[in-house]
Amino acid sequence: MFRKMFVIFGASDILWMVFAVSQASQIDIFPSEPEIFAQIGHSVSLTCSTASCESPSFSWRTQMDSPLNGKVRNEGTTSMLIMDPVSFGNEHQYLCTVICGAIKLEKAIQVKIYSFSKDPEIHFSSPPEVGKQVTVTCSVPDVYPFERLEIELFKGNRSMKIQDFLEPSEEKAQETKSLEVTFSPTDEDIGKALVCQATLHIYDDDSPPKVRKTTKQLEVYISPKDTAISVDPSTRLQEGDSVTMTCTSAGLPAPRILWSKKLDNGNLQLLSENATLTLISMRAEDSGIYVCEGDNPVGKDRKEVELIVQEKNFTVEILPGPQIAAQIGDSVVLTCDVRDCDSPSFSWRTQIDSPLKGEVRSEGSKSTLTLSPVSPENEHFYLCTVMCGQKKLEKRIQVKPYSFSSDPEIEMSGPLVSGNPVTVSCKVPNVYPFDRLEIELLKGESIMMNKIFSKDVSKKALETKSLEKTFIPTTEDTGNVLVCLARLSIDEMEFEPKQRQRTQTLYVNVAPRDTTILVSPSSILEEGSSVNMTCASDGLPAPKILWHRQLSNGDLQPISENATLTFTSTKMEDSGIYVCEGINQAGRSRKEVELIIQVAPKDIQLTAFPSESVKEGDTVIISCTCGNVPPTLIILKKKAETGYTVLQSTDGAYTIHRAQLEDAGVYQCESKNEVGSQLRSLTLDVKGRESYKDYFSPGLLVLYCASSLIIPAIGMIIYFARRANMTGSYSLVEA
Repeated sequence: MFRKMFVIFGASDILWMVFAVSQASQIDIFPSEPEIFAQIGHSVSLTCSTASCESPSFSWRTQMDSPLNGKVRNEGTTSMLIMDPVSFGNEHQYLCTVICGAIKLEKAIQVKIYSFSKDPEIHFSSPPEVGKQVTVTCSVPDVYPFERLEIELFKGNRSMKIQDFLEPSEEKAQETKSLEVTFSPTDEDIGKALVCQATLHIYDDDSPPKVRKTTKQLEVYISPKDTAISVDPSTRLQEGDSVTMTCTSAGLPAPRILWSKKLDNGNLQLLSENATLTLISMRAEDSGIYVCEGDNPVGKDRKEVELIVQEKNFTVEILPGPQIAAQIGDSVVLTCDVRDCDSPSFSWRTQIDSPLKGEVRSEGSKSTLTLSPVSPENEHFYLCTVMCGQKKLEKRIQVKPYSFSSDPEIEMSGPLVSGNPVTVSCKVPNVYPFDRLEIELLKGESIMMNKIFSKDVSKKALETKSLEKTFIPTTEDTGNVLVCLARLSIDEMEFEPKQRQRTQTLYVNVAPRDTTILVSPSSILEEGSSVNMTCASDGLPAPKILWHRQLSNGDLQPISENATLTFTSTKMEDSGIYVCEGINQAGRSRKEVELIIQVAPKDIQLTAFPSESVKEGDTVIISCTCGNVPPTLIILKKKAETGYTVLQSTDGAYTIHRAQLEDAGVYQCESKNEVGSQLRSLTLDVKGRESYKDYFSPGLLVLYCASSLIIPAIGMIIYFARRANMTGSYSLVEA
């Protein structure tokens, strides 16, 4: 019943605890067991619910008022306590309290934790061997609580040992517990199964204990023995003969056969790992003691046999062999070695009787020809002739000079830029003979070009050979490897190296493009605001960002190398055109933005020219100006009975030609922008002109008469003044 109440979601066991609150104050809990077990590291949910209360109030706590170590989620008539993941801190008795009106009910459930997540492990103290004691260990890792653990070891169907761990741990922790059994394997144990079974006794009424087991096939070994050697045809041989030796050894598993030769210092020289060892064209130095060894994981067994190879009379050997590849510039020593002759006579020559171009030195049974330094002129067959009494023997060796001392060189005609053709050159310096040279250019695993050089018999010198290929790189080539591979073949002769290569990783540059500027919050701002201008540009390698400000003469003034240009408190003089430039070695890309700093209208002036008081018929210019930069919107209006009438002005100026009386009145100028506005007013006075009459007025007549008397009087005053001056009198009365 307990197991039926679990619902498995992934690796977690969800345990349901249901509380029912009825009108009769009765609570039921499911499952009915007072405790549940939760796996450490898994997830457990405890659910508390009531069906008879519409608005219950839930609360969770532990019996010991310890932390819940879980999350509580309430939904309607249900409350869940989720423990994810389960740890040692969740081993408590949890209580759910339900309050419905004046009724308070409480139920509890005990949560016990355990750890039993891994199968047992079987280990041997040494490889099991028939008749020798071995200890097998059965370990159960990360188990808790181990006082509920039982380990039993089976061999086949028979229990070898069972062990309990009854003493509780002093602290809460996962531990590894093990069982050990020592026994001596027999032949009958071969192939039997060793089973380590671990049982954790965690169960309730009808829940079985948790069991884990591990099975391991028992491999029993037998140390090698009865090693034997058979020789065909005999252990006594003549130079040039062949011999076959076969070795056998018994053991389990079947021993590995190793053939060795015992050296003069007693060490063994490994010859073969096959049961049969065949030696052909034997020489006297092949005589000696040969050892066969049977070997398996638990032991070794040896058997020896001695071979005697009898020498033949007068042999000549030339070293290092019938052919030699000699690096130009190095020294090469050719050795002619005679055996079974007391007083040999030596002579050296080339097959076509060309000069030796080397130094000959003979001593005892050896004669050497030293070629130093090796040059292309040493490309010959060299013959060593040996006279021993009346007998004559001759050996020859072919010298193949070559030069292949440097790795290829990769050169580019320019930087790699996506879409731009580039020529790659693969050079092999100081090579000889170049007619045996092959150069291959690869991009990744694809062959771009292959070149073989033709033979030129007239040239015997070191030369530099190259291969060129033009291609258009793309961004997909970045990270690809360019390989220049050079091979030099000299009649299948072995020398190091026969192949050289140079690799170069391609890094394709992409010129900056798609340069963008993001202005936050806007490129039009109120003075004092903050603004961030962020520039981005695509390219490879990533372009370097440079910010400039465009001066009035068109020049660019560097101001920043950061991607984001920030103004924390803008001013009017910050207005202007800003240029972002993305630069890398492949090119550059620009983007510009205009920053406009606005202020509320100020310093507004409204004037009337020539005056605010004019006569009828005069020309009047009403002009409105504002000190803002950039200029704001200027609207000229005239006050009327129904409100203000907007005037058609040009650059803030309104001209009245031949002013009339009705042009008099209040004129208003409004200067505004997105930030604010400002008003100025003036009153224009238009005076009417006096009418002309067709008769003389009395006043005009009096003025006329008076003017006719004044002129003579002024003349008399001037006359008498001059006269007084001439007589020396300064009295105006006398004058």
